[in-house]
Amino acid sequence: MKSSIQIQKIIDQSLTAATRAIGEEDAKQILQAYGIPVVSEVKAPSPAAAGQAAVRVGFPVVLKGVGAGIMHKTEAGLVKVGLKSEAEVIAAAARMADKAQGKIESFLVQPQIQGQRELVAGMFRDALFGPVIMFGLGGIFTEALKDTVFKVAPLTPADIDAMIGEIRSQKLLGAFRGQAAVDRQALRDALMGLSRLALEYPAIKEIDINPLIIQPDGRLMAVDALMVTGEVSPSKDKRPEIDRSVLRSCYYPRSVVFVGASGTISKWGHMIPTNLFNRDFKGKVYLVNPKGGIVIGHEAYRSVRDIDDEIDLAVITIPAAKVMEQIPLLKEKKVKAMLLISSGFRETGAEGRQLEDEVVAAAREAGILIFGPNTMGICNPHIDFFCCGVHVYPRPGSTSLVSQSGNMGTQLLAFAEQQDIGIRAFSGSGNEAMVTIEDYMEAFEIDELTRTVVLYIESIKDGRRFFESARRVSKKKPVVVLKGGRTSEGGMAASSHTGALASDFRIFEAACRQAGIIQVKQPMDLLDLSAVFSSLPLPKGNRVAIMTLGGGWGVVATDLCVEHGLSIPKLSEDIVARMDQILPDYWSRANPVDIVGEIDPTIPMTAVEALLKWDGCDAVIHLGIQGRRILMDKLLRSVARTDPAYPQKDLDQMRELMLAMETQYIHHVVALTEKYGKPVLGVSLLSDEVSKTLYRVEGCKYKGVFFPSPERAVKALAGMCRYREWLEVNG
Repeated sequence: MKSSIQIQKIIDQSLTAATRAIGEEDAKQILQAYGIPVVSEVKAPSPAAAGQAAVRVGFPVVLKGVGAGIMHKTEAGLVKVGLKSEAEVIAAAARMADKAQGKIESFLVQPQIQGQRELVAGMFRDALFGPVIMFGLGGIFTEALKDTVFKVAPLTPADIDAMIGEIRSQKLLGAFRGQAAVDRQALRDALMGLSRLALEYPAIKEIDINPLIIQPDGRLMAVDALMVTGEVSPSKDKRPEIDRSVLRSCYYPRSVVFVGASGTISKWGHMIPTNLFNRDFKGKVYLVNPKGGIVIGHEAYRSVRDIDDEIDLAVITIPAAKVMEQIPLLKEKKVKAMLLISSGFRETGAEGRQLEDEVVAAAREAGILIFGPNTMGICNPHIDFFCCGVHVYPRPGSTSLVSQSGNMGTQLLAFAEQQDIGIRAFSGSGNEAMVTIEDYMEAFEIDELTRTVVLYIESIKDGRRFFESARRVSKKKPVVVLKGGRTSEGGMAASSHTGALASDFRIFEAACRQAGIIQVKQPMDLLDLSAVFSSLPLPKGNRVAIMTLGGGWGVVATDLCVEHGLSIPKLSEDIVARMDQILPDYWSRANPVDIVGEIDPTIPMTAVEALLKWDGCDAVIHLGIQGRRILMDKLLRSVARTDPAYPQKDLDQMRELMLAMETQYIHHVVALTEKYGKPVLGVSLLSDEVSKTLYRVEGCKYKGVFFPSPERAVKALAGMCRYREWLEVNG
């Protein structure tokens, strides 16, 4: 077993070699020092010596030809297994020597380890997240089946248990074909050892243990290992810490100046000020235009310098080339932050990148925080502060939304307004020249009004900080992420199976899962999850009771639940007896509960409460109860046109009665949510222009939640369950 001094010496020697590889013998001794069981072996300098070593080891044996220039022995034909005599070993070694043409420096003779199950474990250093540990199905199936999982180091015991639980080949870890279950503690120790090794020796770039054999008695044995080293990259210059008090104050400005105010309706200098003037923002607003005069009905100053009042936030919409000249003026006015709407910076190429760097350097020296550039703006509905290009006004709420795409962010704001989903704050982060996605996340971590953090991300600049921040924030409030560019794979040139199996998105996805982030795949999922997190209690488990107005939707919802990891428990005798008192004799007597199209408004109200009382479920999804008024309205319109026996007054009363019944049902569901502490998610039969996702009930903590499709309801509930499961282990 190697000491730390010996390990460092081996690493230093490998750094001078052309392949930057650590030989198998040394690699396995390093692994052994970190608690990873490795096969015993004898090193032999020649074919004859290998034959003699095999006699001492005992047959059958495995023979390997090793050398500094040999990376993948199996692919090169330098591994022979099942050799049963000294003569076979000598002959095999001689053939290897001829084939390798002088590359073999010695031979390794190992006892042949028995075991039908092979695992793989390893490590590589990701450009964004640093050391990443890999575990999965090994041997010849590693790259064919790709049944592997990744976690960012350092690993916690919970991370390791999650890794073991996430591989698809779970049955291989239990008792299998007369062989014992794997020694799970030894497996945990091996993965933890890899994590420690990765952190303590940053010059080790890749580690590959393949195969890691499960022996018939369940013991683990590493029979092959590869390590690749490289120079330790100097850590990237960390961005200077931003002043979070300034960041927060920008959402509560007392005075705002628009530099580049314009009277032309299509320009940013017109769109954003008119947006703010259109609201009841209580702060002072100043306009700057070099021509002065009246702009948007207000006096325009020729320069920031001409304004006598103090300025908290400057909104810049002038061309990129003219931004630099504003910085001395803003410094003179002691402006602490600028919202840099202007484009023409890093997103345009090398010249724009240089200009952005120069502007950032000058602003930092002047003590000015930059939002953007190339941003759609920010808003805080709690003070009617809408400083962005799109004129939509979601109500004040608890969802903080940050988007690296301005268009995506503003579309989500528009949907939030339409569906009555409350927004705590919004920021289009733009180029993130100073304020990054991590800064926003950490600011919202301590913001008491924020209950859910929602992010649209296309790239991150500091993966390690993103991971650590998200993991910390997730323990306090849900973080929901949509990642753009999921299908592009990284161009990593990897020397090991571990590195070759990784892609940029696989590692990002693994880091998110490990940090407790709820990942979604569609833009609408972002706000669907924000709606349920802000409006419903977390489920205590994943058991779902389904109530439906018709059988088909119940079948669809059941399939969706199973596909998303939710459980549909069988109804207990007690709950069946309760439902027998409510429903006709021909009801399904199963979960989903089909209330068979009954129009009596008391039936769904009574049935949904019976399900919530049932201790066999953790959440209820009800389908088709809400939205029947739309069909009724269509019926009443037809009657009004075709049957003169019905006065319009009577038809209007029927329409009002149906609306009152749906309102009463919503209030009933919200009251039951509070009473039983279980989430209730609705799916509307139909929706129209007045339908919403959220319905508020005065005096109630929770809200009525209704989606237009079973899929959206199930995905939202599944996200809540994933978050609750993560909190149970990591919270």
